[in-house]
Amino acid sequence: MKKYSFLLVCLVLSLTAMAQKPVINFKVTSHDFGKINESDGPATFIFGFTNTGKATLVINRVQASCGCTTPSYTKEPVEAGKKGEITVTYNPLNRPGAFTKTITVYSNDSIEQKVLIIKGEVIPKPTVPTASAPVSPVMNKH
Repeated sequence: MKKYSFLLVCLVLSLTAMAQKPVINFKVTSHDFGKINESDGPATFIFGFTNTGKATLVINRVQASCGCTTPSYTKEPVEAGKKGEITVTYNPLNRPGAFTKTITVYSNDSIEQKVLIIKGEVIPKPTVPTASAPVSPVMNKH
């Protein structure tokens, strides 16, 4: 009987500890920029989230899958019920065509890693025609 009582107490304590965890809840976890022009420069999207857990949320770091994507995020601890943001900027310079990038969020949520996705298609800058042969001056005869 003592064994079962001990196991029951351990189970209750673990469930209580789990219930006291923060929970990062994103409004959306992916964003499609659609078609973006390379000449328009970087494109930015803000992923909003709420800490729907019972404890303070701390984001340890946010890492993009490549150097063309720059994340910034709420550095201060986010209290239960409060909101925060992760801003993601994609630089389309010299990257024509379709893209899909991931941004991994590391926090003290019970699921320690959450993945955000951005995607779209970069329309290349118009190319400037280059002269292939020198142009000779026109002689004007009167």
